[in-house]
Amino acid sequence: MQRTNLRFDLCLLSFSLLSGPVAAPSLAAELRAGLARIDITPTSPVMLAGYASRKELSQGVHDPLFARAVAFEQNQQRLVLVAVDNCGFYNATAEPLRRAVLSASGLKPSELFLCATHTHSAPALGLDGQKSHSNNVQYTQGLQGKLVEVVREALQHLGPIEVGTGSGSSPVGANRREVVTDKEGKPKVILGRNPALITDREVQVLKLVRPEAQGIAGVIFAYNTHGTALGGRNNIISGDVHGLATQFLENYYGPAATATGFAGASGNIDPWYRVLSGFKTNNGWIPEPILLGTLLGEEVVHVSDGIGMVLTNTTIKTSWKTISVPAKSGDEESATGATASMNITVATLGDIAFVGWGGEVFNEIGKAVKEKSPFRQTFVLTHCNGADGYLPTSSSYSEGGYEVQSSHFAPGADEVLVRETLSLLKGLKHD
Repeated sequence: MQRTNLRFDLCLLSFSLLSGPVAAPSLAAELRAGLARIDITPTSPVMLAGYASRKELSQGVHDPLFARAVAFEQNQQRLVLVAVDNCGFYNATAEPLRRAVLSASGLKPSELFLCATHTHSAPALGLDGQKSHSNNVQYTQGLQGKLVEVVREALQHLGPIEVGTGSGSSPVGANRREVVTDKEGKPKVILGRNPALITDREVQVLKLVRPEAQGIAGVIFAYNTHGTALGGRNNIISGDVHGLATQFLENYYGPAATATGFAGASGNIDPWYRVLSGFKTNNGWIPEPILLGTLLGEEVVHVSDGIGMVLTNTTIKTSWKTISVPAKSGDEESATGATASMNITVATLGDIAFVGWGGEVFNEIGKAVKEKSPFRQTFVLTHCNGADGYLPTSSSYSEGGYEVQSSHFAPGADEVLVRETLSLLKGLKHD
């Protein structure tokens, strides 16, 4: 194991919000946490994920890719959040990767959030040599071992930390369902930019500070946007917006800190500057992908600076459920009786909740869960424990567009997902 590629911090967990009551100290077993990071940048050219138009192998690396893990433990209850700089666990890779981590760590399925950041400038994952380039198969096999390693390190190095939470807002993301007029004068939805539509721009932040030490151990943040500042003409490896934001944060906070970023509900959200051909720009300008990552990272810092650290009692609770939702049947999108399965993972740390969905869920759906959740702050993490594809709002089906056409779900799937997720959260609240 190369220690230059792996880093961990020791932590005891406590919670605070920017406002709200402070709990009294408790004699309950301490809640501990550990953070780890490992370099997963490919060492050979690979096919990149996210755009079918790409036909050639990658041509270099702009910024390195990482997998980061944050592990929590209290009274033998555990929770591990993992963010992987990748587009998603497609091509039947989700289960093999997840099973490898679960088997090596002894975690229960409900205790693992294995999430991709959804950058479209990372290797396409695949274990089948008939369907994937041999370099990609080799990369995926190596990634499996690195995911096992980073989770093991986080779990093996648990210790005291103080934690606080807060929220801000960033203009980096924009609703991409732009409405134009087709040749017949009818409205048509394309991938573009539509500021008039709902865009959940909340930046959710969890701050971790070592007791009796200078500086912070790390931050966890969630933000709604695709990793598509770079488009299909780009063939250079990059973490895109979330990856560049985490690297900004780790440079800002120093080598002892780990920043772990997650993609929120962003099925219909793209970066403000989108599908760029690379990092070249006008003389004197900051390349737009770096600008977007920096803006997001700076807002995480602003939120983090305003978070107070207060010790409080908390417990870990987790739950996992596979649900059935309405699905398309052939060309039909109505009540055909067809269903598709989705996994929901939920976990709580005191009055903080985490929701994990595998699909590219529209931002309105994630916003609804956050607003209706019985917990003070609910982080919605997508591309988690699988890759279920696009899940639009029911109202968007009549409008059409890429996400609706690509989805295998039918109207009503969003309502079932929200209802079942809230039911799981309420169950943990009253358990």
